[in-house]
Amino acid sequence: MPKILVIDDQSHVRAATVRVLKAKGFDAVAVENAPDGMRQLQQSKFDAAIIDIYMPGIDGVKAIKAIRANYPDMAVIAMSGVQMPMSGRTALDFLPLIPQLADIVCLEKPFRPHQLVEAIQKATELARLAKESRQNMAGSHVRA
Repeated sequence: MPKILVIDDQSHVRAATVRVLKAKGFDAVAVENAPDGMRQLQQSKFDAAIIDIYMPGIDGVKAIKAIRANYPDMAVIAMSGVQMPMSGRTALDFLPLIPQLADIVCLEKPFRPHQLVEAIQKATELARLAKESRQNMAGSHVRA
């Protein structure tokens, strides 16, 4: 059963997300901030992380960058429901502009259960492809 880490500062979002994940057959652990999330990652193996972008202290973008640096094979889903004034856009609209975050799957809150599962599937596939690409590149450097 895939194990998912949920990092969100809103307790009702954490609880609802974990409830959906468990109902869909996932093992889920939820924490309220990025430092607690990083501690969980050091203590246990996770298949994916679902991270809120707007959190006090270390925000989701910094957390995702740290996860990418330390756990490059992990599937990552960024989520946000905060719209920016005037534009109606969310931070999720800008993640693809950050090179190391271009392959992050984005999920806008509120989301439906099937959207959460689809995001995990897509992120898992992207992580698998990225790992294969790194392995192929490493193999080609050895042959050269």
